[in-house]
Amino acid sequence: MITVSILVMVVGVYFFKFPNHFAFGGVTGFSTVVSEMTKWSASQFTLIANMALLVMGFVFLGRSFGIRTVYASILMSAALSILEKLVPLTGPLTTEPLLELVFAVFLPAVGSAILFNIGASSGGTDIIAMVLKKYTSFNIGTVLLFVDLFSVVMSFFIFGPTTGLFSSLGLMAKSLMIDDVIESMNQCKCFNIVCDRPDPICKYIIDELHRSATVYEAQGAFSHHTKTVIMTTMKRAQALKLRNYIRSVEPTAFILISNSSEIIGKGFLTN
Repeated sequence: MITVSILVMVVGVYFFKFPNHFAFGGVTGFSTVVSEMTKWSASQFTLIANMALLVMGFVFLGRSFGIRTVYASILMSAALSILEKLVPLTGPLTTEPLLELVFAVFLPAVGSAILFNIGASSGGTDIIAMVLKKYTSFNIGTVLLFVDLFSVVMSFFIFGPTTGLFSSLGLMAKSLMIDDVIESMNQCKCFNIVCDRPDPICKYIIDELHRSATVYEAQGAFSHHTKTVIMTTMKRAQALKLRNYIRSVEPTAFILISNSSEIIGKGFLTN
């Protein structure tokens, strides 16, 4: 997962971000500005900055995070360097900067979200964001917005207002998209099932879906009949199976299904 995520990010950064001088945050955003001001290549600056920030990750986030992020940082720097040699770019791929901005935002945002979701990072300012996330109540997208703002401000002075405005738009879109992608990946379905025959439904949940449930009795406000309410939570693919099963064994059951992206407990998040 880390390898795939990094390669997705590298494609977005190298082919769409670097050629257009988009500087919407991250070490790669700073590298776009630094490479314009110095003789360093963007990949060289990315490697040096990532190594320095990895020390921060080890200190504040622990060894397991550091090991995963060391691998991700080295892979990103190596992949950028290889692409720099194999596919040298002299300018943007197209003449549509807005189209390229979409890919420059979307690909790295998806890669970052997957990494955050498994407790890793591509390095750079992501490490700063995760440190602040650990010790504050901010979500990751908001933290990245503040951490990465400086490179966007610099792009106005180095590349002019057009590139600066594109970079500002990219930063805002990336910050929003990361949280949305993480929420989508973690999204589960919460069931409240009001039924007359709970046994077959509970048996299906436990034996076939390998989940558990909470069962309690309730009374209908209009009919005053005793009903059983089954409360359970599961992933989206399992939820579809459960819904179809309930409709087949008890078509009159009342099913309330809601979304949740943060569930803490056995089988889900542990803290």
